[in-house]
Amino acid sequence: MTSAGFNVTSSLTLVGFSSLSGHSSLLFFVFLLLYLFVLFSDSLVIYIICSQRALHRPMFAFVASFLLNSVTGSTLVYPKLLSDLLLSGSGLVQVSRTLCLCQGFFVTTLGGASFMLLSAMAFDRYLSICHPMHYAVLVTPAKVVLMLLLCWMLPAILGVVSTLLVSRLPLCRAQLDRVYCDIYSLVSLSCGGAEAQLTGLYILLNTAVIMFLPAAFMLFSYARILFICLRRSRSFSNKALQTCLPHLLVFFNFSISVYLDLMLRRLQSIRESDSTLITSILILVPTVLNPVVYGLKLKEVFTHVKRLLSCRRDS
Repeated sequence: MTSAGFNVTSSLTLVGFSSLSGHSSLLFFVFLLLYLFVLFSDSLVIYIICSQRALHRPMFAFVASFLLNSVTGSTLVYPKLLSDLLLSGSGLVQVSRTLCLCQGFFVTTLGGASFMLLSAMAFDRYLSICHPMHYAVLVTPAKVVLMLLLCWMLPAILGVVSTLLVSRLPLCRAQLDRVYCDIYSLVSLSCGGAEAQLTGLYILLNTAVIMFLPAAFMLFSYARILFICLRRSRSFSNKALQTCLPHLLVFFNFSISVYLDLMLRRLQSIRESDSTLITSILILVPTVLNPVVYGLKLKEVFTHVKRLLSCRRDS
């Protein structure tokens, strides 16, 4: 259907896997195994945190929430990728515009919530290390709940507005060079004009609010922690840095993947097969490494993981 020369399409074509269609069976099994690993490892760490009263502390509440966010995001992306690889022999995937918008909304919302949860962890570590005498007063259970609600609700509200704005844009193209839908890429399919430019500007501001500002806040918090550690004893510094290391590893792992993905969209010279491969890696790496880092590097969690696995092996 056309309107004023614009093609308003109701379906889109994802062509991300078309260049790798000859390896679809291999990719299917790789994605399936990694998805099962993510579900098991994330669920294991979340179960341990919820079942052990000694871990009912603000830091672990944020960790469990972050991993729950990761499980939700993986469940919204991996099964769709698996079905696309299984059902589309040519690698061309037809998807309705409504479904694409829904997936784009959840990808944007959960991605923003992950950044805000990481910033909440950084704030928690900053108060615990730099203001230990006031920590119990500043970080109460009620305030933790409010921070968690803010981490999820703010990206969701901004994501709803972004999705509604993009849904109003007429599309002049229906081919999306991605393996999944995201709001920013949908704007690139529009016919341009003032409305598309304003929508693109809003999405950039949205990205700054829920990604770049939390990232800057995290870097500031950990810089302050490092400054405090340099002025304290070696034992205090080692203990403080040991609790911060897993969060820093996850932060840099997640941030680098997101920023590389944003840069990849700007580069038009990369071959389609290379672009698809890089995008797939950027999806896999954060979701797989996050539970590994928190399960192995957080001493309190690792102790319970070993105990739980050893009990099951003995039985």
